[in-house]
Amino acid sequence: MAETKGKKFNTSIIKTKNFWHMLGPGLTTGAADDDPSGIVSYTQAGASYGYTFLWTAIFTFPMMAIVQEMCARIGVVTGRGLAGSIRSHFPRWVIYSIASLLFVANTINIGADLAIMGRVGSHFWPHLTPIFYILLIAIGTVGLQIYTSYKDYAKYLKWLALVLVSYIVSTFSIHVDWHAAARSTFIPHIAFDKPTMFLLAAIVGTTISPYLFFWQTSQEVEEQILAGKTTVKERAAVTTAMDIKGMRVDVWSGMFVSNVVMFFIIVASAATLFTNGVNVISSGLDASQALRPFAGNAAYFMFAVGILGTGLLAIPVLAGSSSYAISESFGWREGLYRKFKQAHAFYGVIIVSMLLGILINLFQIDAIKTLLYSAAINGIIAPAILVLILLLSSDKKIMGRWRNGPATQILGWLITLIMAGVSLGGIFSLF
Repeated sequence: MAETKGKKFNTSIIKTKNFWHMLGPGLTTGAADDDPSGIVSYTQAGASYGYTFLWTAIFTFPMMAIVQEMCARIGVVTGRGLAGSIRSHFPRWVIYSIASLLFVANTINIGADLAIMGRVGSHFWPHLTPIFYILLIAIGTVGLQIYTSYKDYAKYLKWLALVLVSYIVSTFSIHVDWHAAARSTFIPHIAFDKPTMFLLAAIVGTTISPYLFFWQTSQEVEEQILAGKTTVKERAAVTTAMDIKGMRVDVWSGMFVSNVVMFFIIVASAATLFTNGVNVISSGLDASQALRPFAGNAAYFMFAVGILGTGLLAIPVLAGSSSYAISESFGWREGLYRKFKQAHAFYGVIIVSMLLGILINLFQIDAIKTLLYSAAINGIIAPAILVLILLLSSDKKIMGRWRNGPATQILGWLITLIMAGVSLGGIFSLF
């Protein structure tokens, strides 16, 4: 009997290990979605409206997963990044315009994330100024991307994604009205006033964001290169059912984790901040400090650690996605698998993104306000990119047997229309 139990336990461990090994680009992309600026948006939703916006975690999960799966499938089947595929099948001005706007939006986001992390770091160790931590994070991040092999760097991102558990754990140290939370989760409620529409646009925009599209696709290509497929011809030669199955497990798991964390952040802020009349959050530090009187030191500490950890994951993803998009647009050598001397322009874009992110903070530009403009830019380009993704992923000449099925195609266009409507509502409420 003991031997049988031992075998079952060992089998369970093996299955868990196999599942962990299947996770990769999907997990890190999903985790990067919960960046410091996204955390501020989710916290603000809970602080301002209580449990009201919990339905968005359920609503955006399939939307996010379907979009990211299409992106991943394009990378797996074509052997090219998203920008490279757009460049190959559409007029050059299309990808030049998109890549330029993506670079601007991502750089603003990097500046805001650095500002949030700098304040959190300075709060923990006040003898050093926020700008010190900003410089340390930016230099450290760029150094890792340049001097670490892709194989080791991918492992670093994958393990760093586990920091998201801190948000889930911290919630269970708080008194939550789970009945009210469940009601708001499964019975959507929305008002069509400007503040609500803007916050809805911020939540959807930070969840289904253009930088994730480019990063996901390019990381699928990086994984193929790591497996020995070093040319586009080799990568596009054969795509097996196992390749697609593994990709889907990874992507849907990553997006599920991302939305679960979003759910718990809203729950925690609703149960503490909203309940106690704290309705305005201007930064990640405000979010973690505001929790302290109502949730205790443990929740406060885990929330703050989560902000630092997700920032360390998201900032390189933001800079990297810009670099993939611009490098592929102009046909430059690209890829984290390359050494610096082999891809000066690719790494140059990452360095410039970081420098501009630092400058945003040196000139004391209001990082939170700049996020509004970043959200507006993403709101403009996201629906346009989704149209291109749908056209690419449904083309039989490009995708062969792995093109979109009827259900994916219908849902994809529906998601695009929803994104366009929400983005227009958010932009209208902003201006």
